Amino acid sequence: MSTTITRTRLAVVAAAASIALLAGCSSSDDSSDKTSAAPCEPAKGKVTLQYWNTVPGMDKVVDLWNKKNPNIQVETKNISNDQYGTLGNALKAGKAPDLSQVGYDELPNLRTQNAFVDASACKEATAAKSKFVPWTWSQASFGGTGVFAMPQDTGPMALFVRSDIFKKYDVAVPKTWDEYEAAAAKLHKADSSLTMTFFDPNNAEWFNGLLWQNKAEMYSYADNKWQVNVESDQSKQVAEYWQKLISDKLVRTDLANGSTQMYAAYQKDQIASYVGAAWGYSMFRDNLPKQAGKWSIVPMPTWGTDGASGDWGGSTVAFMKGSKHLYESVKFNTWLNSDPEALALENKLGGLYPAANAGLKLPALSQGVPYYNNEKIFDVFADSSNKIDTSFAWGPTQKTVNLALQDAMAKAAAGDGTLTDALAKAQATALKSMKDQAIPATAGK
Repeated sequence: MSTTITRTRLAVVAAAASIALLAGCSSSDDSSDKTSAAPCEPAKGKVTLQYWNTVPGMDKVVDLWNKKNPNIQVETKNISNDQYGTLGNALKAGKAPDLSQVGYDELPNLRTQNAFVDASACKEATAAKSKFVPWTWSQASFGGTGVFAMPQDTGPMALFVRSDIFKKYDVAVPKTWDEYEAAAAKLHKADSSLTMTFFDPNNAEWFNGLLWQNKAEMYSYADNKWQVNVESDQSKQVAEYWQKLISDKLVRTDLANGSTQMYAAYQKDQIASYVGAAWGYSMFRDNLPKQAGKWSIVPMPTWGTDGASGDWGGSTVAFMKGSKHLYESVKFNTWLNSDPEALALENKLGGLYPAANAGLKLPALSQGVPYYNNEKIFDVFADSSNKIDTSFAWGPTQKTVNLALQDAMAKAAAGDGTLTDALAKAQATALKSMKDQAIPATAGK
């Protein structure tokens, strides 16, 4: 899951991201960038599309479409148990669905496998560009080289705080990461069973969001090569910061995000804050109902004076290779991710924070949320979204790199090495995995 928000500043998409994403989609001998878009002709008669996703309640959204469109029916399948394993096996067998949910960070990786079809021959597909937050469209279209997916949601980050705990120990809600560390020390000193938050070493996507906030440009493209800079100075700053919190026992490392154990720790008042994304607002509401009124959502602590934020999560709905009904797929995909009625239902049932501009006008996103003291929490996420670095790009072997990063972070959390060492491991893995796929790459400077 993931989410999106009010984004005026994101109207300008940096050229670096466009170039990087274009290049990252294929190896040097991959001709996918040169192929023309697939034909876009309406079918004769009734059509049934297959759409795979991981979003709770999406079947109800599809039911809404099916009632209104008797000649274009959609069958949905939830693949949340093994999203990319299921999709990968289907691609290998030539049985991929017409449409599938794909995270932004997985788009380049899947395109190296020629998993998508370019829908830009469909006028409705190219016209949809204006409906979405620009940086999301750039990622889904690989820098304007085609239309391979429609953005669905994003995850601008913020700080969730137990206001009552901070008030009890007379600790100010931190605005910078330095203040966050000082507050963590003060809370833990006041109550040895209390920690500021937890660090999940098996969640590379979350850690990538922290790197993104600090403008750690992990990948760029120049001179027909990928420049891999996973262990940049900005990345090291983030790693060293969290390593210190771990070493000082100011954060826990034994909890997985969204796990029963995580909720139990919050239920027992053992953790005072949560660094999360917009889509996470429903997690606490639905799993810790007795803590209603005790939570607030504020901007992420910052590194500098510009208040930059990060993004964690977010997905697209991609046009999958082999689809025989591209015209109909475009019509459904556009409706699914830009129609206000569909967006409202997706937000209500699945907690999605829409990537479409129309989603910014949803009544639910402009009102106070009862669980959070009737605070207008989505205004915080909107501000966060406006402060996300639009030049950030994912590498073409991101899944492999994330697995290596997680493995090394888990060792560091157990006392074997450091988070800075984990960055070095991820850097080496990125370079090797690209070399193995004949993707030109070099260590960045």
